[in-house]
Amino acid sequence: MNIKNIHIGSLIRSKVEEHQISIERICRFFESTEENVEKMYQAKSMDTEILLKWCKLLKFDFFRFYTGHLILYSPQSRIDNVFRQKENTLMFRKSIYTQEVKDFILEKIKTRVMTANDVVERYKIPKTTLYKWMKKL
Repeated sequence: MNIKNIHIGSLIRSKVEEHQISIERICRFFESTEENVEKMYQAKSMDTEILLKWCKLLKFDFFRFYTGHLILYSPQSRIDNVFRQKENTLMFRKSIYTQEVKDFILEKIKTRVMTANDVVERYKIPKTTLYKWMKKL
């Protein structure tokens, strides 16, 4: 799974295959044709309302891929930094790390593409959090 370049259609197709859901059921659920469902599988992105329907049908949160992408590839907001400096207090930002994000990072460390220090520096993940993940391997 490449969390940097998300192709939501192929992720949906793999979940459909995993759950062995028939195309007839999908067509009834979406009130659509097989051709339209195939177009959804080919789509790199899609409307959030349609994606939400896929989440309900497959009982899986596809939005988590985008959340993981934001955690890893979005720079911290300058406004957050200014706000924290003005208050002059220590504020903890609670981040939600999905299993996909954890797997992605641990794979980078396991394959020696990055070191633990590289991960901490690049993705701003607390050392204690990262080492807890590594311990569970």
